Amino acid sequence: MTTFNFQLKSKQIPAFSKFAVLLSIALFSVSSVQLTAQTMVNSLQALKPFLKQNNVQVKMKPGVYSITAEDVKKGLFSDETIIKNTSKVLLLFEGNNSTYDFTGVTINVDTKVLQAFGNFQIHELQIIGNNNVLKNLTLADVGSVHDAPTRRATNIVMDGSHNKIEGFHVTTKGSFPYGYGDAFGKGGKSVIPHRKHSACLVRGESNHLKNSKFIHRSYGHCIFMQGANNPIIEGCEVEGEVRKTDDMLAETSGPAFDVDFMTVWGYKLPKGYMLSTGEAGIRAYDGGETVIDGKNYRRGTSNVTVLNCTIKYMRTGVTIAHATGKKYVEGCVAKGCENGFSLGSGDVVNCKADVTYGPAYASTYESDKGYNADITLIPSEEPYYNGSGAVAYIGGSGHTISLQGSSQGVDQGLQIKVGGDKKNIRLLHGNLPNQNDFKGFDFELHNLTTYPVYLSDKSSGVSGASKGEITDLGTDNTIQYIKK
Repeated sequence: MTTFNFQLKSKQIPAFSKFAVLLSIALFSVSSVQLTAQTMVNSLQALKPFLKQNNVQVKMKPGVYSITAEDVKKGLFSDETIIKNTSKVLLLFEGNNSTYDFTGVTINVDTKVLQAFGNFQIHELQIIGNNNVLKNLTLADVGSVHDAPTRRATNIVMDGSHNKIEGFHVTTKGSFPYGYGDAFGKGGKSVIPHRKHSACLVRGESNHLKNSKFIHRSYGHCIFMQGANNPIIEGCEVEGEVRKTDDMLAETSGPAFDVDFMTVWGYKLPKGYMLSTGEAGIRAYDGGETVIDGKNYRRGTSNVTVLNCTIKYMRTGVTIAHATGKKYVEGCVAKGCENGFSLGSGDVVNCKADVTYGPAYASTYESDKGYNADITLIPSEEPYYNGSGAVAYIGGSGHTISLQGSSQGVDQGLQIKVGGDKKNIRLLHGNLPNQNDFKGFDFELHNLTTYPVYLSDKSSGVSGASKGEITDLGTDNTIQYIKK
């Protein structure tokens, strides 16, 4: 509360004027109280009118609230987004300059809701206003992991500008097929038609996702960005799950069995790999749509910052190679992911990763340039199942890469690869040649682990030093072996 201190002297101010000043102060104080007063609501229907208003402070009464398919049939939740009118939104935040406090609140969404609107994509919560704060909500999909949306679904969508979501706890369920990762398709071409369900889509201008936890049990991305400028992902935790391809191949019924395990990559699912049942932990796309101040934009994602996040058991930890502008990742940890950090270009500072199921870092394209990475390798918490055999895969040029920390997987035959064959499960038998067999040239590598470095015949001009033994099949490489 602001305190005003005025000294009024009767000889200087006439009585009437003194009264006028005091009245003005009183009215201003009442107005200020009204602007900052918090409104308590005790139901979702009581909350909804405030989602359209500006300059409100709303607190929801702690408790458990539910949204069911029956509620949809009654017309209680039917908002449409203003991007092409192809999405239905359960809770649409349209106002500006407001704060919504959900401390102690759980909203359970029945997974049957994902089919209740018919052929629409479903957004459970979406912000299209500006300068709003939403905090401390537990948002949970309740039902079967196989209750897929009719089309696709997302728990949270952030549009507008300068919005913040903080302290959320989100559980994502309901997709098809679930349990195989992207082995049978992910977009466009597919062997098994899929209906994805992602957790959080960040778009808009300068939106901020902070200190939130995501339990991801769905085929889809966890946190991803489209049409976002200056997004910040900070202090978030993502937990997916992984599954051996051997266990998938052991199924005697189900969608994968029905197609004889023939993957979208053109060959039968191979043994010996671990796949995430979801997609990316944190991902950026080079195209997408967003709405800011009621206007639709189609654009890429730029100037991404990711700070102090932990990603477990996802297809990738932080993959923002498709973003443009400044890309900065600091203090993040990738555990049990198929791939740790892929930026194309940009800075990875003081980050950690294990190499249990895949490399801590892999180049996205041969054109990757200027990737500056400081990655500490951490011990595995589980048995190694790294089908590609890679600690890191480095292609492109102009990098400065430092790997330090644990060398626990040396006895598993893992190595740091420069160029050549990635041996990624998606790139076998000549599949997707534009994503494999890269040249790696004119960069610095500082390997402070005892993992061996394999310089393929596609390598050249690699400098630096390595505590691990070096196999050099390339040309003009000057990296030095540091003997113990």
